[in-house]
Amino acid sequence: MNDPGLLIVVSGPSGAGKGTICNALRKRFPNIYYSISMTTREPRNGEVDGINYFFTDNLHFEELIRIDSFLEYAQVYEHYYGTPKEYVFNMLQQGKNVMLEIDIQGAMQIKNKYPKAVFIYVIPPSLDVLTNRLKSRHTDSANVIARRLAKVKDELEWLSEYEYVVINDELELAVERAAAIIVAEQCKVSRNHHLITSIHAQFKD
Repeated sequence: MNDPGLLIVVSGPSGAGKGTICNALRKRFPNIYYSISMTTREPRNGEVDGINYFFTDNLHFEELIRIDSFLEYAQVYEHYYGTPKEYVFNMLQQGKNVMLEIDIQGAMQIKNKYPKAVFIYVIPPSLDVLTNRLKSRHTDSANVIARRLAKVKDELEWLSEYEYVVINDELELAVERAAAIIVAEQCKVSRNHHLITSIHAQFKD
């Protein structure tokens, strides 16, 4: 029997580089999988149920909320989005590591329901660096950038709820730091019960 995999929760402000770091970690660790969210919005062109999202309707989603079937969920305008608890737990019980790139509100919901998860917050080295990254993307207006930067100050109040912080000053170094966290967590005695029990049994024989 395998020990459960890691549930890795990654958060950080827009422009911190968390998505790039998560993609690099997936390439480095073949046993890391992205969770699939459930949503009530209509599928977009090319999206496949069970691959991109689990698609459902409001009535079913609200029933799942009622019976506590989500690790976290949120309503964005008229649509629901959530992380199905059963799907994630099944993956973990198979020994697979599951990674979620999610905002602080969702991360705190997960922490309340699954405190054994690994919580990583990605942050740039300075406000100036973050501002320059947001501007260089050329995807947001000045007003949107200002709102994103104002939100960072509020988010930092929650930083103490995370176990780890990764400073993304240089991408390669940031990936190495995040990878080191995952390796360290995988080596914890508390996460290797079945392996240690098996080793003990061999010495008893």
